[in-house]
Amino acid sequence: MTTIAAFCDHCGEQLAGAAHDDCVRRRELEPPRYCGQCRRRMTVQVTPRGWTAKCVEHGVLTSI
Repeated sequence: MTTIAAFCDHCGEQLAGAAHDDCVRRRELEPPRYCGQCRRRMTVQVTPRGWTAKCVEHGVLTSI
């Protein structure tokens, strides 16, 4: 099942109708802060090996 993000995972704003060039550049170095599906703020843990981000509604994303 493919999920389409409606919100920016860095700033939390809607993807449609807004430029997110700065967000794209920041996401190269930082983990996501918002769920792209529901816009909830995620719990993020950064470790030396990578990061995990958890949305209470949609589960866990990981860089590992």
